[in-house]
Amino acid sequence: MKTPLLRAALAELGIEPMLFAIHDASFPSDPDEDIGRGAPTTRAAERLYDYIANLGFTGLQLGPQGQTSRMNPSPYDGTSFSRHTGAISLASLRAGGSHEGLVPDALLEHVHVADGGHRCKPERAFDASAAIVAAAHAALTSGARPDLAAELTRWREANAPWLTRDAMFAALAATRPDEAASTWPSLDRTLWNPPPRDARRAATRREHLVAKHAPAFSQYALGQFLAHREYARARGRCERFGLKLYGDLQIGCSETDAWAYGAAFLADYVMGAPPSRTNPEGQPWGYPVLDPAQYGGAAMQLLVARVDKALHEYDSLRIDHPHGLVCPWVYQSGTPDPLAAVQGGARLFESPDLPDHPGLARFAIARADQLDRSRPRFADGWVRDLDQAQVTHYATLLDAIATTAEKYGRDRADISLEVLSTLPLPLAKILERYGLGRWRITQKANLADPSDVYRAELAGPADWVMLGNHDTAPIFGLMANWGPATREAWGHHLVERVQVDPARLDNPGYFATAMLAELFASRAENVSIFYADLFGETERYNIPGTISPDNWTLRLPPTFEQLHAERLARGAALDLPLALALALRARGSTSLLADQLTRA
Repeated sequence: MKTPLLRAALAELGIEPMLFAIHDASFPSDPDEDIGRGAPTTRAAERLYDYIANLGFTGLQLGPQGQTSRMNPSPYDGTSFSRHTGAISLASLRAGGSHEGLVPDALLEHVHVADGGHRCKPERAFDASAAIVAAAHAALTSGARPDLAAELTRWREANAPWLTRDAMFAALAATRPDEAASTWPSLDRTLWNPPPRDARRAATRREHLVAKHAPAFSQYALGQFLAHREYARARGRCERFGLKLYGDLQIGCSETDAWAYGAAFLADYVMGAPPSRTNPEGQPWGYPVLDPAQYGGAAMQLLVARVDKALHEYDSLRIDHPHGLVCPWVYQSGTPDPLAAVQGGARLFESPDLPDHPGLARFAIARADQLDRSRPRFADGWVRDLDQAQVTHYATLLDAIATTAEKYGRDRADISLEVLSTLPLPLAKILERYGLGRWRITQKANLADPSDVYRAELAGPADWVMLGNHDTAPIFGLMANWGPATREAWGHHLVERVQVDPARLDNPGYFATAMLAELFASRAENVSIFYADLFGETERYNIPGTISPDNWTLRLPPTFEQLHAERLARGAALDLPLALALALRARGSTSLLADQLTRA
């Protein structure tokens, strides 16, 4: 049995947690439960929990789990409160399941995809889950499962603050399927954030919609009720395997949220990513920006509500792009060329006197004399220094997250901040304030630069290290495209860092496993392994800044156990016991663990 040895090796190396990173759609499903996407609630997912627990993993890092649209499967564009109804498992609806009696067997047979495999079918899955919820609602309103009907009533009341808004958006959107919310008539467009002169009309209109679309509201609520019950069941499964769940608090905002919480956002600026080493052109995300004038009102209420719900449902959180909560890069909305606009953008709180962004001066925290104007305004060193009062001001939103986390008894060290290549001074000060680390994606390391931020040897105990994540090439796909010079440089690096056997570096599995060993041998106490890296995938899950039918669709097949074993046998997947053994030897361990892991 390898598990005790693996856990003992992790403990000797001082690593806790070790997370298995995977998004919902990538979970495996058996043929009789597959609707075209995965979910943490399937039978096959439970086998995966058992499998990774036996490999020594201590938790799962999930992606955002909000409801996505039919045409856009990106989880980072999903809803903040509503969950994806694709998580309603077919097994729960069949005889003996917790939701039996709601959906006819004929429909369940019709919606499942017997030939599911390595790719999701997002549109088909969307339609399948919609049909399931519609059928379940029809059954419930006809008198089926009165026990669930009573529970649903209580659940709707407890979740009314967000559920009413999300259901109302869905009802309105269904009447205008080809229109963006930004093009709706003025009253409907600003229904939750009307100008004062329209406040009474908006309240009357909301009451009218609740009455007019009562069946649609009821059906939406049932779908969310079932999805939330399923996720709660999945969390219980993880607990039985000793796995913590990390949620993902995305910085992005769905169209639903932008409409429902318009009072929380700036009207004339949106958020993007500035030019950087990894994205030289920048990325015009177009995400709404929390309005600093509402940090004492709607913006803070929205953030705290999101964090409160997340910490009720997860053990810990990954904060996506924390720059967006501390020092967001913004550009003017509604421009005809968003890419040019984001390239000419500025940081919200660091622009006291920019002639092209005079409207940002009112938000400035950094003073004009604290700016290094010899650098680009997106550079880490644009702000040279800050006093403690300014740092406290920058920390307003993260302080609120920390306070909410403490309410749930969460340790701040459990919070992961996705800080990648850029670390502006304000954000660096926040990391220092909380004793938190950054992410180091080692496949991106520049081996010619000893100070490169992605190098594992620069990691401190609070940092998170990983070979890749959902936005990078899987390590085996990356290696396959290396030229001889890159392969040679990495080989020399690994010989020096992990004392690997140079003669075995011709084997891709050994090479990639040695790269993983470098993570374990570093000073970082937090390790994350993306599922595509562990299982030896070569296709990318997502290519940032692009729109492609293949993005967000890669997934594990139901035969993942056999797949991993077969790839391990031919040197095409990561070997965790070997990686830990190499790391122990690199650290000069005198225990017998390394030899035991090698023989196991």
